[in-house]
Amino acid sequence: MDRDNGPRARVPEQRAPRQRSAADDDGGLRFSVLGPVRAWRGGEALPSGSPQQRALLTALLLRAGRTATAAELIDAIWGEDPPSQALAAVRTYASRLRKVLDQQTLVSDAGGYAIRTTHDAVDLTVAQELAAGAEKARAGGDRAQARDLLDKALGLWDGEALASVPGPYAENQRTRLEEWRLQLTEARLDLDLDLGCHAEAVSELTALTAAHPLRERLRELLMVALYRSGRQAEALAVYADTRRLLADELGVDPRPELSQLQQRILQADEELARPADEPVPAPVPVRPAQLPATVPDFTGRASFVRELGERLATAEGSVMAVSALAGIGGVGKTTLAVHVAHQARQHFPDGQLYVDLQGAGARAAEPETVLGVFLRALGTADSAIPDSLDERAALYRSTLDGRRILVLLDNAHDAAQVRPLLPGTAGCAALVTSRVRLVDLAGAHLVDLDVMSPEEALQLFTRIVGEERINSEREAALDVVAACGFLPLAIRIAASRLAARRTWTVSALAARLADERRRLDELQAGDLAVKATFELGYGQLEPAQARAFRLLGLADGPDISLAAAAALLNLEAHAVEDLLEALVDTSLLESAAPGRYRYHDLVRLYARSCAERDEEPPEEREAALSRLLDFYLATAAGVYALERPGDRAVAHLVATEHPGIEFTDGHEAVDWLYSEADSLLACAHQSASSGMLQRAVDLLCAAKDLAESGANSRQYETTGVALRDAAMAAADPRSEARARASLSTVYLVSGRFTLADEEARHAMDLAKSTKDPIPACWAPNDRGIIAFYQERHEEGEKFLQEAIDNYRADGNLVGEASALCNLSRIHVNMNRTASAVELAQQGTAIFDGMGLSLRTANGRFALGIALTQAGRSAEALEELDEALRVFQGNRQRLWEGSTHFRMAEAHLADKRPARAAQHAEQALALRVIGGEWMRGNVLITLGHALERLGQIDRAHACWTEALAIHEQFGAAEADKVRALLTPVNAA
Repeated sequence: MDRDNGPRARVPEQRAPRQRSAADDDGGLRFSVLGPVRAWRGGEALPSGSPQQRALLTALLLRAGRTATAAELIDAIWGEDPPSQALAAVRTYASRLRKVLDQQTLVSDAGGYAIRTTHDAVDLTVAQELAAGAEKARAGGDRAQARDLLDKALGLWDGEALASVPGPYAENQRTRLEEWRLQLTEARLDLDLDLGCHAEAVSELTALTAAHPLRERLRELLMVALYRSGRQAEALAVYADTRRLLADELGVDPRPELSQLQQRILQADEELARPADEPVPAPVPVRPAQLPATVPDFTGRASFVRELGERLATAEGSVMAVSALAGIGGVGKTTLAVHVAHQARQHFPDGQLYVDLQGAGARAAEPETVLGVFLRALGTADSAIPDSLDERAALYRSTLDGRRILVLLDNAHDAAQVRPLLPGTAGCAALVTSRVRLVDLAGAHLVDLDVMSPEEALQLFTRIVGEERINSEREAALDVVAACGFLPLAIRIAASRLAARRTWTVSALAARLADERRRLDELQAGDLAVKATFELGYGQLEPAQARAFRLLGLADGPDISLAAAAALLNLEAHAVEDLLEALVDTSLLESAAPGRYRYHDLVRLYARSCAERDEEPPEEREAALSRLLDFYLATAAGVYALERPGDRAVAHLVATEHPGIEFTDGHEAVDWLYSEADSLLACAHQSASSGMLQRAVDLLCAAKDLAESGANSRQYETTGVALRDAAMAAADPRSEARARASLSTVYLVSGRFTLADEEARHAMDLAKSTKDPIPACWAPNDRGIIAFYQERHEEGEKFLQEAIDNYRADGNLVGEASALCNLSRIHVNMNRTASAVELAQQGTAIFDGMGLSLRTANGRFALGIALTQAGRSAEALEELDEALRVFQGNRQRLWEGSTHFRMAEAHLADKRPARAAQHAEQALALRVIGGEWMRGNVLITLGHALERLGQIDRAHACWTEALAIHEQFGAAEADKVRALLTPVNAA
């Protein structure tokens, strides 16, 4: 039986040796027993002879150099019924092996035989050493190292140990080694849970509990993994299934540890949500140190430094300290906060977190995005980070509990943005900077930061420029800082320009500032003080630098690449790089990363005001943005064409006057699309209100991958809505139809079928009047998919046939193949299995013939589903496995999850419920095309797999969750799930 009581067994008969060396590097002998019994010399496989000869080799190898007598070998090979010539046979086998190995390796000794070789020549010895090292690492508190060592040990297995070796000795050893392998697996999974990898462990544990249903330790680990993944009902269902199974099979109750675990889950034990304490030193937690560098010439603000420092020191007591600094842009809020934070670091030994919340810009940072960044910085695995804001905030506060961490939230938009980011526990503190007073931030100590005093301002100016230049022109220096409105940022920019120009005098700088034509009239009021400071820097730029500064500020994206900047300025890249680096030197531009640049939000606004005031002729502003749009459209269209050779959609996009980047490598092209997604979509959005609407909509079409992959879907949707509305206002049916067709895709991917169908319906109607092939093909294709999901199969067939006809009329083989595969899905659900397989094969053949690996994967996905329906599960799994490999290589995470779901269905149809459950778990972890609605279907399939594994209660938990999802959407599947639950409820 598989019931695991008692202490963990160790493999006897061999001592744990030292770490192995690379035995095959010097041509030495190597042996494997953790799989088929084999031998190698260097990289060459050696013949191991007949099964009985391998049994002799096995008996000698497992004695680790000790001598085996002839009687012991006969007993090992034949047991109690040896042949009459057994001794002669043993001698013959030994002679043959000695010829294959050598006389120094297989030796005769005291009437018996022994194999003498290096300590690391047998894979079992290496595995034992790795396991011993793992135990030592775990005892020393290094769980990650322990987990890696166990993983390496388990990786030495190549199937069943001693595979196909006959004899009672081999049979006993095979059983013993399999038991040890399971113990190592349990130990490694236990470490997985300790390291926070519970979501990943669920799939493997589900398969293992199916293979070893009476092994209670595996059930225990599965319950913990499910509980830590937020699946409490399923964790309890595992216990109920286990109790019933043990009673039925063995007539016993679960062991006390399992019963105690059930009680802890019922009580929502918070300690269980974290790795259990162990009587060994705990691993050192991740200690973030994200504070930006403090400025070496920090000046003044002594009262604020003292006040804020005292507040932060109170965080060591029983109250969380929150201080919020407010003031106009450029007053030095960030500089002061960073300086104070560095001085207070000794009060926060567990680390410091920092983020720029971009509150002054048009697109402030989303709290859920910031929480994801913080959780990763605190050591949380990506797989353990939940999706919703509330769940992330709760996990963030739990992660900070018991730690002393300082959080610096810079440039906040409002209190609502800040609240989810506050630690909320004693021992932690938060410093917040914002342009507005956060009066509605409960419990915060508010600090209003004003401009510097004249003495502080002059001191800062002197530190940057140098005392020798200031001492002789003190009055002029006072005039300079006064003209700067005593704003630290303005003073720093003015002093930096003067320090960089040794031929200038302070008086000359003061004279420039005295000229009101070089300053804004309202220098001392609000943001105008900041603009006046920027005016000083701008006035010192060379003409080419000033032009670049003005025009680059027109673009809406969060940053801009060197190639995009070159397109916008209509200059060669090397010349543009020189200009941008010069702007970085003047602090008017920031280098976000190599080859990427960004403005501070206030500097961007100032650059735009300069463009409106100084750019001649005014049409040059629109021309610059038009060149940028051309660059993004031409490049995105090239990426689309490279991914889909033969797809005619790109032929119907507006031709651009200016080129983009031309890629030859598909991976580089996709990397570009995703790295430029924010800036590209911002450019399309910005162009909605200009005369560039048609190109903006075409850019949305060319970047369709951003919607289909699930990446940047929110920004893609926002941009699509803006372009659709702009097209309606402009009475532009061509642009409206394309925008609606693009919106239909993003709604469809997220499972919002009603919205998707509405957009696609309007797009079809408009396409009839415009005769535009793009919406005429895309919209009915989407409507067919939507009808398929909503089980309106006759309508879906009609829509997809229309799409196929339109693709054929356009000569678009790629689109035709896609629609054929979609129609195959319809025929599957209409039980027209033969035609479903044929349609999917036609579509896949087209994709394959054109060399489209990613689209071929879509075809194989559809073919796999059809073959599953046809009862050809083995063929289906071959197609789906190949599709999965391609989706993984192309970062199509949602398609990857959907493929795991379909593989689960195929395994279930082939009566392999354990494999089905494993793939369904992976689909849930990755998410799937179709959003929550499709997630409900995955849960239904997982429930079926678990039911067949005898895990009735856990299956019931999955179906209950699926029912709630489908009832929320009003989906037809709700009735099917109720029918599944009815027998359970009745019982």
